[in-house]
Amino acid sequence: MKVMAVNGSPRKRWNTATLLAKALKGAASQGADIELIHLYDLNFKGCISCFACKTKGGKSYGRCAVKDGLAPILKKVEEADALILGSPIYFGIVSGEMRSFMERLLFPYFTYTDPPQSLFPRKIPTGFIYTMNVTEELMKEWGYEQLFGNNQRLLEMVFGASESLCSFDTYQFKDYSKVVADRFDPEKKAKRRQEVFPQDCDQAFAMGARLAQKQA
Repeated sequence: MKVMAVNGSPRKRWNTATLLAKALKGAASQGADIELIHLYDLNFKGCISCFACKTKGGKSYGRCAVKDGLAPILKKVEEADALILGSPIYFGIVSGEMRSFMERLLFPYFTYTDPPQSLFPRKIPTGFIYTMNVTEELMKEWGYEQLFGNNQRLLEMVFGASESLCSFDTYQFKDYSKVVADRFDPEKKAKRRQEVFPQDCDQAFAMGARLAQKQA
């Protein structure tokens, strides 16, 4: 059993990456082989609208035809038994690298039929972990839930069952005194990092364990 996680953050040891690592540890606790991919290590672009994945009788029908740094990762997804995505929220949406990855990951498997069908060869559980600087209250006020819901529906349409986890009001800087960020209280941020973020880590661990159990 293989569980794969994809980090859409440029930072490899901060909030998003930490939660993904915890989720993978949860999967490993159920006997899964695990792998973490950092998108910012790869050289790739989003969908280029070549439509090779939609061409009748084409050798790339149902598969992304672009040969770049993302191609071997997309191949690994087809071999995975569960998939976990993770991204910080930038200006109300996932990072640019995660968005480009999702275009390349999801679009080839959608058919332009009515109703749409999935060309992914089997069903695998998926999860999406979001980290954000805003509070849960602001997240709801600013309508982020629509983004999360849309992403979950897309993952469900392609792969099957999916779930989401949000980590709010995250600790963004190691030293707030070195940046212009007067709107934030560093002491409150540090306290939440110490008291609440470990709970988010526990939830991520549980997510990974659940996804692995579904495929055990």
